[in-house]
Amino acid sequence: MDNVDGKQARRTGTSSGLGELFEYVVTSMARLVRFPPYFRTLTRLTHGAEGLIIACIIMIISGYYGPKTWTYRIADLIGHPELFGDYSVRDLWVPILLVSFLFVHLPFCVRNVIRTRRRNRLPVAPVFLEWTPIIVFTLSIGSWLYSPYSTLMKENRLVLFCLTMSFVFGRMTTKIILAHLTRQPFPYWTVMLAPLVGGALLGNLPRFGMNAVSATVELWYLRAYLAFALVVYFRWAFLVINSICGYLGISCLTINPDKASPGQVKEGLSNGVIPDGKMLANGTISRKRK
Repeated sequence: MDNVDGKQARRTGTSSGLGELFEYVVTSMARLVRFPPYFRTLTRLTHGAEGLIIACIIMIISGYYGPKTWTYRIADLIGHPELFGDYSVRDLWVPILLVSFLFVHLPFCVRNVIRTRRRNRLPVAPVFLEWTPIIVFTLSIGSWLYSPYSTLMKENRLVLFCLTMSFVFGRMTTKIILAHLTRQPFPYWTVMLAPLVGGALLGNLPRFGMNAVSATVELWYLRAYLAFALVVYFRWAFLVINSICGYLGISCLTINPDKASPGQVKEGLSNGVIPDGKMLANGTISRKRK
């Protein structure tokens, strides 16, 4: 279904910049803290279908054979104990993801970016500065979770942590999409990254000569971070959606029967362009004076 939503919107005459933005919001939230969607967002040349297909296959296998399938020794499944030892599929899952991302997915994204920029006679180097948000995001998560002084892993707070990061990652990627749609400068920073950097510092205080915080303090910091992320994210989403819907004269998640007939798309809205005005990255619309 992720591959047909755009086609359906264009066939019903309801395609707009809001639809493209909303699709990426939902996708980013569903994927939580996966890196490939971020680089696909930057390239705008590939789609996330391959990841969704792999996820569906994994769920089908888990449903048919049971979740214990992933805990079996690889050597018992395919042999060669001298190569796999006592490792299970679950043990190798993270290394498999990292290797496939670093040596398969990412190189193709970079190649597509370089090829497109050169074809359009644009400089290549500035594009890689757009990796700044994801680098800060990744290093902060790693520094916080894997710090020997952090209690999040020991106290099994990963569900709360991943839920919080889903809003941070969703805000980060959708700001990029909104800037793309409105032809605004690339958003190198979002305020939702600040508490993440703070959490990385909080989990590594002994490295700076200070005492480590208790598990209770760290837990309440993470809870406060989640509350902050919820308020910031939904306030921003409310402003952006209301601004677009108000300008286009449409209702969010509702198809007006008086709109264009199937197969027709309103001029200037199919690609997110707003005629006689410009929508800013914060969701407000600047109209041209006549």
